[in-house]
Amino acid sequence: MQRVYIKDLKDYIGKEVTIAGWVDVRRDHGKLIFIDLRDMSGKVQMVALPNHEEAHKIANNVRNEWVVEIKGQVNERPERMKKEGLNGELEVEILETRVLSEAKELPFEKDTELNLDTYLDYLPLTLRTEEKKAVFKVQTVIVQAFRDFLIQENFTEFQAPKIIGADAEGGAGVFELEYFENKAFLATSPQFYKQIMVGVFEKVFSVGNVFRAEKHNTTRHINEYTSLDFEMGFIEDHHDMMETENKMLKFTVERLKEKCQAEFNLLNAEIPKVPEKIPFMKLKEAQEIIKKEFGEDCVGEPDLEPQHERWLCEYAKKEFNSDFIFVTHYPVEKRPMYTYEDEEDPGFTKSFDLLFRGVEITTGGQRIHNYDKLVSAIKKKGLDPEKFSFYLQAFKYGIPPHGGIGMGLERLTAKFLGIKNIKEATLFPREINRIDTLLNK
Repeated sequence: MQRVYIKDLKDYIGKEVTIAGWVDVRRDHGKLIFIDLRDMSGKVQMVALPNHEEAHKIANNVRNEWVVEIKGQVNERPERMKKEGLNGELEVEILETRVLSEAKELPFEKDTELNLDTYLDYLPLTLRTEEKKAVFKVQTVIVQAFRDFLIQENFTEFQAPKIIGADAEGGAGVFELEYFENKAFLATSPQFYKQIMVGVFEKVFSVGNVFRAEKHNTTRHINEYTSLDFEMGFIEDHHDMMETENKMLKFTVERLKEKCQAEFNLLNAEIPKVPEKIPFMKLKEAQEIIKKEFGEDCVGEPDLEPQHERWLCEYAKKEFNSDFIFVTHYPVEKRPMYTYEDEEDPGFTKSFDLLFRGVEITTGGQRIHNYDKLVSAIKKKGLDPEKFSFYLQAFKYGIPPHGGIGMGLERLTAKFLGIKNIKEATLFPREINRIDTLLNK
């Protein structure tokens, strides 16, 4: 008999079916043994009755997380026993049971509240809870929405290398590795390859892991994360990318409403509203607001501190009723060498950060597309243009005005769901002490 998914059992009331999954909960009521079985689609309550002697005997032995295959009769519950939710109107009477895999005794009950280290040490088990599955269902839909939106906007996806010959940002914080006879690095960004590919397809995007060798241990940083990037050619200025990201976020939120409302409800999280036009201001203006509204003088600083970002988000919520705000025009010295300087505001770039619920989730901007200007900018950063000759070919042989963004998937997921530590929005987080096991040194 072909396996039926648990979510479809409502279509089989009065019939025999074969289902399979994990024992989620087992309750022994003497002669009656109740088992909640779960598969990828949902859960159902089953009952083992004494008149099915062999099935009842096996049900007496199974424990949580055993993997079983059940042949059973789908029965409609009496009206007074019906419940709300999936399969609340039915119950499966167990006729035959086949044990596919036994589980050892669990180190703790699955729904036990755990500290973060214990949760991470037992990820193969702790990821099975409904709350954690909800987090990564949301994350999956965010990635799908990012892809679907850009594809409908005529972007082409490409796969950027993860092993590179030099750091795309031209700075520190890279993982070095041996590459046969050469020195290589793990990519901190697909930036160079995005720009090269603008010369091929005009509009491109990439979804992939990037690596930062920074010895931090905070609630908002990890050393390997998933970067959502796009780059687009034939732009006017940085506002083109801001408008595209605005539309992409609106698309993503609508997709989350369609597919993940139950997950947001389970996690007591609110799907954000994305304005038709996300407000924006220059860094200098933002710093003046911080000084006036919050009493801290950071005017003239090259960047925002985490507390400044939180204050600006509070201000955006109060003044614009927006969870999002763009901050533009960071100083030339603060941005990578490929960032475009604003001719009308010398010393500052046509770049931006997008702040959301108190934290930066996106960095983007217009790039230098003129070969000579880019070579000059590389030199001003104290770098050797010869070491970037492969990348520079794209500009030597003609590339349009262009720009793009990079956004961290795990940080975005955490902020969407109100998760305080990014590690809980990362399937298998890498940080200074952890590569699946703690490396205490």
